[in-house]
Amino acid sequence: MAGRSGLNWLAGGAAAAILVPVLALGPGLPFWIACIASALAGGGLVILLAPATRFKALDASGVARGKIAFARELLTEADPFISRLEAAAKAIRAKTAVDRVRHLASVARGIFEAVEKDPLRIDRVRRFLTYYLPRAAEMAEAYQSLERDHGAEAARFEATREIIDRLDVAFTDYAANLRDADLDKLDIELKLLKRSLDEDLGSATALDPAPQRRA
Repeated sequence: MAGRSGLNWLAGGAAAAILVPVLALGPGLPFWIACIASALAGGGLVILLAPATRFKALDASGVARGKIAFARELLTEADPFISRLEAAAKAIRAKTAVDRVRHLASVARGIFEAVEKDPLRIDRVRRFLTYYLPRAAEMAEAYQSLERDHGAEAARFEATREIIDRLDVAFTDYAANLRDADLDKLDIELKLLKRSLDEDLGSATALDPAPQRRA
């Protein structure tokens, strides 16, 4: 990300430097006007080539900047753990464990997408991102290591598998918690909309003499 950001500044500076003599010698603009026009063009190129960031639309709106920054930080720190889950799933041989670890990664991706759409819900999954997701990656890698160790005890295998199963339940609960938040919000919106419709349509019916004339 930092590399891409540096490239956009480099491209903007190069464009501005090239435009100064072009504008000054070509159209014959005064040197100071050519400098201003070149600077504006270079700045526009910097913005155009700037790397995309999470919550870009919300950033522009100025809504809850602190919460957005916090959500972005947590997601950025947690993202590598999903990659570790996916890598472990490719290396594990036992199909049941593979399916479970892949499901963990899939649920985590869904939670990331939900928070990106509404970063104000970050508090609902903070513990998931900072504790359960890292532990899940560690357990998946531990299971992979046990498979490579032919002398591994069956009890340790079973204990690790059981923890992965329980983590899967926790992941699913966190995802359901976010869905419930959406449903709660929908219920509130439905109630407010119904009340507004009742007030407006009721008033309109009382003011409209047409039904009375027809009667």
